[in-house]
Amino acid sequence: MLRPLIPDDAGAICAIYNYYVENTPVTFEEQPVSLQEMEKRIRGITAKYPALVCEEEAEISGYAYVNTYRERLSYRYTAELSIYLKKGREGKGLGSRLLGGLFEELKKTDIHALVSGITLPNERSVAIHEKFGFTKAAHFKEVGFKMGGWRDVGYWELILKK
Repeated sequence: MLRPLIPDDAGAICAIYNYYVENTPVTFEEQPVSLQEMEKRIRGITAKYPALVCEEEAEISGYAYVNTYRERLSYRYTAELSIYLKKGREGKGLGSRLLGGLFEELKKTDIHALVSGITLPNERSVAIHEKFGFTKAAHFKEVGFKMGGWRDVGYWELILKK
């Protein structure tokens, strides 16, 4: 079941996201996000943009949202996409359901373009973005240092058709 992300989901979202913070180079955050900080982030995102969670058997198994791409006014019609799945839930169609639902919500907004940064390599993330029509726009080499190594980041873009 897909539903809007709410601040009360912060505990479950922390559990999903902090796995990636602590165990992977997927996000460049290096310290786990606190419950209070996650609640604040959720409030900020959902005040302006669509954000969804997927519940399976009353447990959140993934989430997807868009957020501000850049602060300059001219970027107001562009948003940055993020999606995270609970460890072990990858490859089961959950990401496609989340993004499909999020794209339906985006039709109700004035967002024109989406961008998404992906730490590379990350074949699954690249595959789901490209499944939804994103194309690679940039590749920055060794722009982040995490888990003892330099990390590349690719950027994918999509112009929304409404």
